[in-house]
Amino acid sequence: MTRAILWFRRDLRPDDLPALHACASADAVIPLFVVDPAVLRTAGPNRRHFLAGALRALDGELGGSLVLRRGDPRHVVPQVAGAAHAPLVVATADFAPYGLRRDRAVARALNAAGRSLLTVDSPYAVAPGNLRARSGAPFQVFSAFRRAWADHGWTRSAPMPSTRFTGAPGDATAEDIEMGVAEAGQWGLPSWWGGLPLGRAARLPQAGPAEARVRLERFAAGPLEAYAEERDRPGVAGTSGLSPYLRFGCIHPRTVLERLGTGSGADQMRSELAWREFYADLLWHRPDSARRPLRAFGNHLRWDTGERARDRFRAWATGRTGYPLVDAGMRQLLAEGWMHNRVRMVTASFLVKDLHIDWRLGARWFMWHLVDGDLASNQQNWQWVAGVGTDAAPFHRVFNPRVQQERFDPEGGYVRRYLREHPVPHADGLPDQLSSSGDLEPVVDHAHERRDALARFDEARRLAAMEQGRSGP
Repeated sequence: MTRAILWFRRDLRPDDLPALHACASADAVIPLFVVDPAVLRTAGPNRRHFLAGALRALDGELGGSLVLRRGDPRHVVPQVAGAAHAPLVVATADFAPYGLRRDRAVARALNAAGRSLLTVDSPYAVAPGNLRARSGAPFQVFSAFRRAWADHGWTRSAPMPSTRFTGAPGDATAEDIEMGVAEAGQWGLPSWWGGLPLGRAARLPQAGPAEARVRLERFAAGPLEAYAEERDRPGVAGTSGLSPYLRFGCIHPRTVLERLGTGSGADQMRSELAWREFYADLLWHRPDSARRPLRAFGNHLRWDTGERARDRFRAWATGRTGYPLVDAGMRQLLAEGWMHNRVRMVTASFLVKDLHIDWRLGARWFMWHLVDGDLASNQQNWQWVAGVGTDAAPFHRVFNPRVQQERFDPEGGYVRRYLREHPVPHADGLPDQLSSSGDLEPVVDHAHERRDALARFDEARRLAAMEQGRSGP
């Protein structure tokens, strides 16, 4: 009997899974998931909880045969393959910086033992690196990328093949993934986070491929028709809610694309999926962009530090800035591990351009709490808002939180819901009984801070130009 190892990562589903089809020549398939501490250490309780639920659901769909092993995949995967006498390990290709390094190391270890790693497909409709501008350079502008992405097209989804799954010894459970915040504390969380809410949100979505399919059908039958008009209104249930399922591969984007059909809502949803793939492509070409600004002047922006900046960050993180839309968004994040996309842009802009705090600190706070936290989308969206990334996002685009509230939450339903229903504790642990952010004095004056942000922008551009002049052409 020949066996193959099917190594699950960001593809936690049994259907439309080319990696499973690539195991067809084996008599039996051992499904494996490695609980990798290097991945978990940057994931807060919300993402761990969703991952654990997705693994339980996947195990159910595989008849209870999913093997969970804990440790470094460079050692664990070859060990499992060796014990099973499996000559082949198959996985969906990973294009993130860590995933690329990990897979190269696993492939070397398997090859040394006379085995091999085969990676196929990707978590995207079009794999990163496949699209180039006419010059041969990577795309830097979304509109051009989207046209090439649509012209390229994608393969059709494939149903789950008839497969014999078999188990193997495991040493981990889904519960092991839901490690407490106390254990995570040893990984050097920022000092500013002391006393801030870091635990699991009260309301998180149900995980798994079955729930992903239900949500897709519900979206296609309802909100999709008005998606182009309603997606920016946080008080309306106008979005798909699919982002956590796409993040963990409970559903593949080509499955979503096949279900969309025609119309303005479908076109807009295709654009949103294209944005996700644009950012993945950008990170693949520029892995340093996860930590460094893409635009040179971004290295010279002057950020606030010290006690006042710390206090302002904490007011932002707990939804106590005195700007209702900002505070509602930050409280939604703490309550649900998710935030409406329009409000993500407003809250990020406020931190960077009103509070003058480094975008990377906000990006890390989001990544800790977001159940759909994805390195490429999160970091590149923060760079976009901060004006230091790619595409047409000038630094002088400063979101006015009051104007944004009037435009996208004119009836105030979103603000009322999250400010009244989700009080956030003070740093000293006392409950916040304020019913409205209007009861709080604004921490800054937006008009003044906008002028300051633009002055810092001019200063950074001058410094970047001087640096370029010193370094020569």
